[in-house]
Amino acid sequence: MTARPEIAILPIETLDVVLRNDLASFVRAVFAQVSPGVTLIWDEYLDLICARLASVVSGEIQNLIITMPPRHLKSICVSVALPAYFLGRYPAAEVMAVSYGQELARKFAEDTRKVMASAFYQRIFTTRLASPRQSVHALRTAQGGIRRATSIDGAATGVGADLLIFDDPQKPNETLSEAIRRASNQAYENTFLSRRNDPATCRTVVVMQRLHEDDFVSHVRGLGGTWEVLNLPAIAEADETYSYRTFLGRHTYRRAEGEALHPGRVPITELEKIRASMGEAGWATQYMQRPAPAGGGLVKIAWFRRYAPCDLPVDFDQIIQSWDTANTIAEWSDYSVCTTWGRKDKRLYLLQVFRQRLIYPDLKRAVVEQAQRHGATAILIEDRASGTQLLQDLGREGISGLQARKPTGDKQMRMSAQTGPIENGFVFIPAEAHWLAEYLHELTVFPNGRYDDQVDSTSQALSWIGNPGIRHWGFLELILQETRSRSAG
Repeated sequence: MTARPEIAILPIETLDVVLRNDLASFVRAVFAQVSPGVTLIWDEYLDLICARLASVVSGEIQNLIITMPPRHLKSICVSVALPAYFLGRYPAAEVMAVSYGQELARKFAEDTRKVMASAFYQRIFTTRLASPRQSVHALRTAQGGIRRATSIDGAATGVGADLLIFDDPQKPNETLSEAIRRASNQAYENTFLSRRNDPATCRTVVVMQRLHEDDFVSHVRGLGGTWEVLNLPAIAEADETYSYRTFLGRHTYRRAEGEALHPGRVPITELEKIRASMGEAGWATQYMQRPAPAGGGLVKIAWFRRYAPCDLPVDFDQIIQSWDTANTIAEWSDYSVCTTWGRKDKRLYLLQVFRQRLIYPDLKRAVVEQAQRHGATAILIEDRASGTQLLQDLGREGISGLQARKPTGDKQMRMSAQTGPIENGFVFIPAEAHWLAEYLHELTVFPNGRYDDQVDSTSQALSWIGNPGIRHWGFLELILQETRSRSAG
């Protein structure tokens, strides 16, 4: 354990005072206890984290969110040291520590038990474990306190908490599943909020890497309340300055743009290898704490070409409308989207995005109204659930241009297959439109965004237009011709 210079030569009595009152110093002692023989490489951002956690312990901060990359010592601070420190100061308190899985929760609890049973802990605190052999899932103190360990989907009925800790409540490889993500998000409000002994004083700490635009952090903040948020990307995207206070005085943490969070442990060279191996979308989300990658994920803003109204062709070869509709009654609260496209030779112009929540009768009317308004020559509707009914009803009413679509593959595969025309400069979007910012945001955060209806509408349109079997026109052939002519030039 690397000792802090200001306490390295302190006599034992003075050192114990520091360990009892300075959480960062306590964390160093905890690391030495649970990882004997391993050298701890410290960095000042850990002092900053510990200062914020100490403010939670004191009650100065009630609700704290820390977003930071993996492999940066967050769990030793939050899930191992913090419960032991809190119970050291409040021996009769109830702590509940939650992780995405039981095994992970158990490992953190075992380390906390090891700390609380150690000689240094019992030297600085009067708190004692009721029994050294009790279950780690419910570590009880002799003074009536408890540290409970559970998973986000585990049982919490009939128990309370004065401190709620959520350390990685969602598993990274599962958050792309909307069902799993929704279940873990809702567990917070449906299960754990009701476990607070006193909502006015119960402290809550959430620490995790960002995983999705609609992940646990986003959901918790969306419920309201006052949250202190400490966001620490793996590499600083701008100069950072944080002031904080500890038992040892006032300090300022500074990090320059482009600097790694923990260069002694995970240097820039290692971070760049991680970035190359995991891809831009995963890197931006989990390491940079930005679910929307700068410039885009699968689709980048810079790929689109812009047009002003005066740039539009006088007439188009085709006007295509692509509909993404809610598929079941349970989904009527979702958006229905129609993107309208004009094709002129090899160029595609996005003319309009219509996006509303509609029940079926209103949806049916909207399809007709949008087709008439723009003079659509092709109306693309997925032949599934409500789309099948739309195709049948509109067909009976004599609406022309209907095209039943049966997409294959998942949403991400379908969009990935259509990025070529955008990247190669064949897709134009307006320079200004009231719907443009929302449209671009959804496309550029995909597949990490909360919504994907505009993405589905877009990929469906580009897929249909790009099918060489379309009568009178093969879009892919035109792209190939253009690419060959550019290469020849």
